[in-house]
Amino acid sequence: MHSLIENLKGKLIVSCQAYIGEPLRHPETMAQMARACELGGASAIRAQGLADIAAIKGRVEIPVIGLWKEGHKGVYITPSVRHALACAASGADIVALDATDGKRLDGRTFEETIDAIRAQSDVLLMADCATIDDMRRAVHAGCDMVSTTLSHGCAAIECSAGDGPDLPLLKQAVAEFPHVPVVCEGRVHTPRDANDALEAGAWSVVVGTAITHPTSLTSWFCAGMQS
Repeated sequence: MHSLIENLKGKLIVSCQAYIGEPLRHPETMAQMARACELGGASAIRAQGLADIAAIKGRVEIPVIGLWKEGHKGVYITPSVRHALACAASGADIVALDATDGKRLDGRTFEETIDAIRAQSDVLLMADCATIDDMRRAVHAGCDMVSTTLSHGCAAIECSAGDGPDLPLLKQAVAEFPHVPVVCEGRVHTPRDANDALEAGAWSVVVGTAITHPTSLTSWFCAGMQS
């Protein structure tokens, strides 16, 4: 196992992303956010888009997990070899990509995508998964980490404060792949959620919305006060 991944065991990864049209959507703002998270104890940052990856990489000393979203449906998280290599070139230590069995922009299968990336780069690869079958596909293809990123079936901004992480999938993956780091990502909204994920066997825990998305946080408080 690569030492970078080994050092993430039991640690917090913070996702610093802003959606299109939001006031915080600017590389410098995301870099400042990432640095603040680093000072708070984050052990890695997950970042979207080439400009954000480069800006954050220049600001923090911890590893950067980079991805490039194109579109909002189907395979949109780092959907081609070109996207993955660009993330690596922008400074990502780990590249995250969609491991679902959908059509990719360049026509390759997931397995062909992994092989093509490996042939051109030694960047570490994190598979964003929706199901246990996705995780099996990713492990068989040789990904360095697998994650529950897509198992919640909705964008982070659409999830309510009462939702929790997909612990059943996490536990199944940990049992089936004892030698592969399984990351819990998605709907981790409280410190208790994060601790529950670690107790369920997560290698690392990714928190995004609950730390770096003030629009959602504000809406949760407003909704709570109205109820």
